[in-house]
Amino acid sequence: MTTVAVAQIGSVLFDNDATIARMERIGQQAKNAGVELIVFPEALVGGYPKGTDFGARVGSRSPEGRDDFRRYFDTAIAIPGPETDRIGQLAAEIGAYLVVGVIERDGGTLYCTALYVGPDGAILGKHRKLMPTASERLLWGFGDGSTIGTIDAPIGRFGAAICWENYMPMFRTAMYAQGIELWCAPTVDDRDIWQSTMQHIAYEGRCFTLSACQYFTRADAPDAYDAIQGNDPATVLIRGGSVIVSPLGEVLAGPVYGEEALLTAEIDLGEIARGTYDLDVVGHYARPDIFQLNVTTTPTASVRFDETPSRS
Repeated sequence: MTTVAVAQIGSVLFDNDATIARMERIGQQAKNAGVELIVFPEALVGGYPKGTDFGARVGSRSPEGRDDFRRYFDTAIAIPGPETDRIGQLAAEIGAYLVVGVIERDGGTLYCTALYVGPDGAILGKHRKLMPTASERLLWGFGDGSTIGTIDAPIGRFGAAICWENYMPMFRTAMYAQGIELWCAPTVDDRDIWQSTMQHIAYEGRCFTLSACQYFTRADAPDAYDAIQGNDPATVLIRGGSVIVSPLGEVLAGPVYGEEALLTAEIDLGEIARGTYDLDVVGHYARPDIFQLNVTTTPTASVRFDETPSRS
């Protein structure tokens, strides 16, 4: 048996030190519970600025909006960097695998990324969100197929689908084809229907789904933050809904709304075989003579040099 967890906490917006301190606090709870894998929410380190528009209208951007984006850009992190060093220290102290939602800065572009960290503190990999949703496309770049791999670990094979990537059937199929066992779903989607999504993926993929959603209030943002929901500190901007589901669609923990929480479950990977007995959507329940999926996993850089340019 393996103990896994999802951490329902929110960012302290534009304050990575305070956000990672929250991770460290809930990480100690996880350590005491003997947790071997913890999934943290989408955009936890770097923040999800819900309710702001960054001064964007069709055909124009305001100077104030550009200032807002600069502040957001400055909060994004490099991988590796000081913030990932600190996250690695946390993983090593707990002795657990971590999947952490971060806002990654690479050149002049930001990415919504899931960071994978091992129990020794080493970065194992990352996944960049393939398709930012709606206004997120103003803030974040598009990931490519080079980061859709999974991590083989003694606790099971895991990988991440971030928020509405979970609604992309071909992405799901690519993950199933890699034999994913622990489907990690960092999110900020706090709608009731998200629970159906997590149960569907667990049942369709015959895998465990672990979804961590932020619990984020107006009090977690600075005074100079103009959210359309209002400025009452008690206003809940993201209400949670974290959950853990078995390969047969049974809810093992959660969902929890309206508060911070650490949800844990003891799981047995042998349950996956009980599920694939009658449904393996990339195996005996597939029809490759009719349907096939081609996946491009090479990086898609916009500029390629045949040789490194000389510098003089």
